[in-house]
Amino acid sequence: MYQEKYTNSNIIAKGMLRSFFKKIEKISYPIRNELHTILEIGCGHGYSTYELCKVFDKSLLVASDVDPELVQDAQAKNPTIKISTESVYQLNREDESFDLVILLEVLEHLSDPHQALRELYRVSKKYCIVSVPDEPLWRILNMFRGSYWSDLGNTPGHVNHWSKNQITRLMKEYFKTIKIVRTIPWVLLLVEKN
Repeated sequence: MYQEKYTNSNIIAKGMLRSFFKKIEKISYPIRNELHTILEIGCGHGYSTYELCKVFDKSLLVASDVDPELVQDAQAKNPTIKISTESVYQLNREDESFDLVILLEVLEHLSDPHQALRELYRVSKKYCIVSVPDEPLWRILNMFRGSYWSDLGNTPGHVNHWSKNQITRLMKEYFKTIKIVRTIPWVLLLVEKN
């Protein structure tokens, strides 16, 4: 289910995804010279890892996911990247071990987003990039394309829903926002530790 956005052949969906990773490239540009270690958490099937290797020097990147089967799939797609099995709630990483921690479309699936953000804060030396679906736009677009009508457009597995202002307030509890952008249908934030 989580790979659908990457495998969708719809030209509009492909364009939105391309724009998403271009925005990641753009917002991370000012900090590029400070990046020597990058961790992507919640890499799923590895499609996002593959795209992040186009944005960042792949020799700096490692990734992880909680599901061992997804890790195996992600590793097959990204043979030169070290991909581990671990929970965002309890990362098997030293404190302040990564210059940049990336969490793309994970928070909306978590029963305890605060614990996840505490872990991001712990393992990050300074920066994080986080994205979430932009609500209520996400649900509206789902319904527009005829998906999840019985759930009023809510994607299965999404237990949290944030607008741009709501995710900004949540992140403020842990980080200082450097840049926040909307890239339909997501909100993308570059933040640094307080």
